[in-house]
Amino acid sequence: MSISIILPAKNEAEGLRKTLPALHGLIPDAELIVVDDGSTDATAEVARAAGAKVLSSPYSMGNGAAIKRGARAARGEILVFMDADGQHDPAAIPRLLARLEEGYDMVVGARAWAGQASAHRGVANVIYNRLASWMTGFRVMDLTSGFRAVRADKFREFLHLLPNGFSYPTTSTMAFFRSAYSVAYEPIVVARRIGRSHLRPMRDGIRFLLIIFKIATLYSPLKLFVPTSVAFFGLGLGYYAYTYVAFQRFTNMSALLFSAAVIVFLIGLISEQITALTYVRPRD
Repeated sequence: MSISIILPAKNEAEGLRKTLPALHGLIPDAELIVVDDGSTDATAEVARAAGAKVLSSPYSMGNGAAIKRGARAARGEILVFMDADGQHDPAAIPRLLARLEEGYDMVVGARAWAGQASAHRGVANVIYNRLASWMTGFRVMDLTSGFRAVRADKFREFLHLLPNGFSYPTTSTMAFFRSAYSVAYEPIVVARRIGRSHLRPMRDGIRFLLIIFKIATLYSPLKLFVPTSVAFFGLGLGYYAYTYVAFQRFTNMSALLFSAAVIVFLIGLISEQITALTYVRPRD
């Protein structure tokens, strides 16, 4: 099957000098696509010199936007996404492709703890993985890994769901699980990146915190809203029991907590219906 390798890149000239020749030597027939996300260095020139197809943006649109542009332009039946900063080892690609040949629709390169960028990122990823595993009922080994191989026709079904920012791996993985497409994980080794990271701890820390809620709403909102509703109802019941025993009264606070339980549950039902609609395949 034909293969397209897509590398989103923003000021990654040094990383591309190492990565692109390795890809050419490993998979000479693959289509190489470098999506230049508003770089101010020689990213586009280095990519063209190495024989890659370059999609340039006049300004930065985000990692997810680069992924979408590359997926639309790719001609291959299999899409391989990897970073351009030298962290992902091209030698792992044949192992990802071999797992696809076993019948999987998406194969994700799963990083060990040593492959995390920092300790707090590692802890966050552990939380994401466990939450996603609980939501889906499948073991999720690395929810946020950007190194993956996927069948192009299935991946393009979810382009309208992908954000322009850094959480495209989370969105695509949960979308595949939701749509009953098979996902496998292959252990990989990640090297230290070449160049400076584009993540900012404060800004992206808040953004990644929102991923936790996005995981739930992408897959099954009721798994988030029902426990919350039950918690409100339990608080209301407990507070009512206390005020009844102590004062023989039903207070406004108890009424508020009971009302919150009902409202949260109803919002969960509505969210479940909206989530189902988001997975309706767009008409061509």
